[in-house]
Order: sequence, then C-alpha cells, then structure tokens
Amino acid sequence: MRLRDYLNAIIRSASMRWMGLAVLVGLVSGLCAVAFFTAVEYGQHLLLHSLAGQPMPAPAGESIFHMPAGPPRPWLIPLLTTAVGLGTGWLVTRFIPETIGGGTDGTDAMIDSFHNKEGRIRPLAALIKGSTAILTIVSGGSAGREGPISQMGAAVGSWLATSLRLSAKERRILLLAGAAGGLGAIFRAPLGGALTAVEVIYREDFEAEAVLPSVVSSVVAYSLFTFFFGSDPIFGIPQFRFHNVAELPFYVALAFFCSLTGWLYIRTFEFVKFRIFTPLASRAGVILAMGLGGAIMGLLGMVFPELLAGGYGWLELAIKGELAVGVMAGILLGKIVATSVTIGSGMSGGMFAPALFVGGMSGGVVGALAHRFFPDVVTQPGGYVLVGMAAFFAGVANAPIGPLIMVCELTQGYGLLAPLMLASALCILLGKSTSLYEHQVENKFESPAHLGDMTINVLESLRVEDHFVPGRVSTLEECTTLKAITDVMANSNELYFPVRGEGDAITGILGVKDIRRVIFETALFDLVVARDIAGPPATLLPADNLYAALLRFVDTGYGQIPVVRPDDPTHILGLLNREDVFQAYRAALARLRGEEAAA
Repeated sequence: MRLRDYLNAIIRSASMRWMGLAVLVGLVSGLCAVAFFTAVEYGQHLLLHSLAGQPMPAPAGESIFHMPAGPPRPWLIPLLTTAVGLGTGWLVTRFIPETIGGGTDGTDAMIDSFHNKEGRIRPLAALIKGSTAILTIVSGGSAGREGPISQMGAAVGSWLATSLRLSAKERRILLLAGAAGGLGAIFRAPLGGALTAVEVIYREDFEAEAVLPSVVSSVVAYSLFTFFFGSDPIFGIPQFRFHNVAELPFYVALAFFCSLTGWLYIRTFEFVKFRIFTPLASRAGVILAMGLGGAIMGLLGMVFPELLAGGYGWLELAIKGELAVGVMAGILLGKIVATSVTIGSGMSGGMFAPALFVGGMSGGVVGALAHRFFPDVVTQPGGYVLVGMAAFFAGVANAPIGPLIMVCELTQGYGLLAPLMLASALCILLGKSTSLYEHQVENKFESPAHLGDMTINVLESLRVEDHFVPGRVSTLEECTTLKAITDVMANSNELYFPVRGEGDAITGILGVKDIRRVIFETALFDLVVARDIAGPPATLLPADNLYAALLRFVDTGYGQIPVVRPDDPTHILGLLNREDVFQAYRAALARLRGEEAAA
C-alpha cells in the first residue's frame, strides 16, 4: 500500500503535471519544426536551385534534398521576393493587422506576448507568420527560420494552456516551453534551445520556473526532429580545441570586433525599419512597403547570391577555411543590409540565423587575419567562426548561456568552452546599451508578467508623495497642433505630457511614442491636434500608495503619470515615473533584508 500511495502522490504532484504538459508541447512543437524545416529545404531547392538556377551551398547536416540545378535565371529572384513581399503585406493587413510593427521578429513577438499579453498568441497569427516566413526564406529573403519556429512553438504552448483554462502564469511557462521546443529541434541543440528561450526574454535575468518544462519540451521536440532527419549536427566540421593561452588576446579582439559589428547590425536594422520603411508604410501602405523590401532584397541576392536565405552553407565554408578574408568581410556587411531590408520592411522571418551568420563571419575575419600574422599561435582559425557566432548573438540578444551551450552542441564538443565564455561575457558587457529585441526588458522587476508576484504589502506601505518628482510639468492644450507638439517635445526632457481641456481639466496623456506613427506626416502638422492622438487621462494623489500607482501604470501603459492636488485636480504638483516605483520597491526590500540580517 505504501508503494501505491507513493506512486499516486507522484502522479498527482505538480511536477508530474508539468512534465506531461511539457511532453505534449514538445511533441506538437517538434512536429511543427519538422514541417517547417521540410518546407524550407524543399522550397529552397525547388525555387532557388532548380527554377532560378542558383545553387546554394548546404551544411552537411541539412543536405536532405537533391535536385539537378536548372539553367541560370537570376532575374527570377527579385520577381519571387517581390511577389512574396506583396503577398505577405496583403495577408498581414487583411488577417493580422495587430502584428504590423509589432517587434523585431517571431522571437520578439514571443517576448512581447510573455510580458504584455498574458502569454497569449493568436494561432492564426503564428500560422500566417510561419507560412510567410517559409515563403520569404525559400524565395531568397535574408531571414532565419528560428524566429518563426519559436513563435509557432510558443503559440502551441499558449493554445494548449488556453484550452486547458490554465492561469496566465502557467500559460507563460508553456509559451516558453513551446518556444524552447521549436528552437531545440530546429538547431538540434536541446539544452541550448531551452536555455535560450528562458533567458532571451530578459537582459539580466531568466525565467527560472520555466527551465524544467522548457528542457523537457526541447528534448522531446529534438528527439522527434532527429527521428526524421538524424542526429548529425548542422555543420560537418572538424573538432576544435583550445590549448594555447596565448590565443586569449585574439579572442578578446574577436569580442571587440563582434561588439562593433553587433552595434552596426542593430543600428542598421533600426535605421532601415524606422527611418525608411515605417514612414513609407504610413504613406504608401504596408503592402507596397513590403513589396519594395522584397524587390530590393531580390536585386541584392541576384548580384550577391551569398546574401540569399539563411546562409548556413557559407558559414560551414568559413569554418573550413574555404573563404578569403575579403569575401567574409564583404558578405558580412552585405548580410547586415540584406537582413535589415528583408525584416525591416515587415516581411516574415527571423533575425536569429542572420545574427549567427554575421557573428560567424566576424569571427572568421579575425581568425583569418590572426592566423595570417601569427600562424604558430592561431592554428585553427575556423574555431573563431564558431566563437564569433555565440559571442555575437550573446551580445546583441543579452543571452549569455543559451548561445554558448548551443554552439557546443552544434560542434558536439566543449573544446572551445573557455574562449566561448570569455568572448560572450565581453560582448555582453560591451553591448549593454543595445538589444536586438524591442520587447526585451531588464529583469523581472520591469516585466508586467511578474507584477502579481511582487510583495503587495511593501508597495502599499509606500506613498506617492515620498517618491514623485515635484516641479513644473509641461502640458498641452487639446487644440495644440502636431507641429507645435513636436516643438514642445524637442525642448523638453519629459516623455509624457498631460493634455488640458475645458476648465483646465486633464483630459488625456500624450506620450512621445503616440506621435511616432504620424511624426513623418508633414501634411498633417496643422490638421492633427493633441486631442486626436492622446491616450486616456490618468492622475495620482500624493496620498496614494505605490501599489495603486503601479496598477495605474499597468492599466495605462504610461511611463509617467502626473500627481495632482487633492483639492484641485487641475493643479499638477509633479510627475511620478514608473522607474521610481521599482526603485522604491528595491530600496524597501533592501531595507527589510538589512533589518532581518541585523536581527
């Protein structure tokens, strides 16, 4: 009887429940990865290899389809990418318009869902984004498959949790487990995929509660994927070993160079997306903007075929030392531009694989140069490509552990572990001010997903009057024109402006982000007024506690809320910043811990 009771207790335990859910999520996300990978590989061979006559080098672990190359028709590539861009634009605007401008890629959409949408992802959005990502990649668009498959896996976890009526917290955990399953399968790196999924949502933290379900889901998805395609790693490369301490300065140089190219990668993407295609989409429409992005990408790919699709085949050649330094430097810069155009225009696909490509080529350049001038010290320049991949992505995504483990799994060895750790740590340190993912937050304190986990009693004991910034606050009248608003914002350090209406009553709050969508519409400068674009009003009283203030920040999404006099709500005393609430909470916790230690 004792054994039966013990087994029943295990079966009914929360751990076994999570194990079963993680296995189920892993099975479905693994099947999604199998279907996605098959469609991408077959489509690339059919369209690029056979129809356009553009043979693409494939890494050893992904050469699964073999077709005779067709006659060269490079002019077909821009036609294909343009058609895909126009089709993607139509599908997105017609069925999932809420995803327009919604982050960097599928991974960023998953991060946004975790923090801001209670772990909810519409299955239709994941299906359309996944399908159009396949079309983007097979037509030659410079995009990766990891972002879309992580979003599809996350959608599987979200859908399962919703179907079972689980809580928002449980839905978020299954969301990460699904993303981990997709990443672990598509990379054939179960541990690296799981760790990347749980740490990429934060800059300086990770989701500890999701580690076990993510690992289980990733292992199951990986096992299912290898059942169809084998367990060989993506790259067919020799084993690399770090055995000479004198090489460490060169790996330090690699970290600095990867930080530079990482900064260039992010800044180029932001410039192309927000300065070129976002204004273009607001003027000419999303469909034409994506079509233009597809056309530009196609023309680049027609002239420089090394920029087409994910580029893992070129990475393998770089690891084997079969690419010259000039070639690697050229396609490094070209890949940055091509990826920025493809993803920045709104076409579907991931930034993960292009980031590995740019990082690998960055490492290849440093390794080749170091080998040329110090051949007795740097004997395996191909290893710098692998280290560059991990260090670069760790820096741009603020993910120190997952990419490192992933590269070890890709090479099926830990011979480069020491330089991997050193270069990754330096890249993260040097790239603190940048992030590839727009919705990534600093830590759990700044994530809406964990507001309910905070100690409410601590915040309820703190008052707004002790933490807001008193002083004059710039306000806008309801009839203030867009042109005047831009002038006010240009001469103010504030990010949110109360809007006054009749009788000086506060009728709304206008944030800098609210005018982003119309800031380039100069024709509207004298037509749009503050009343048209302001959000709902929100105020606080000095006697309010910080928990009530925190809920107000969550409900409105504002970063600053005006504090008004209790007897005169038109009289603004100052502003309370959202960061002030978190700082007060941290200080209160530190004070409590100090008192406990003293006791």
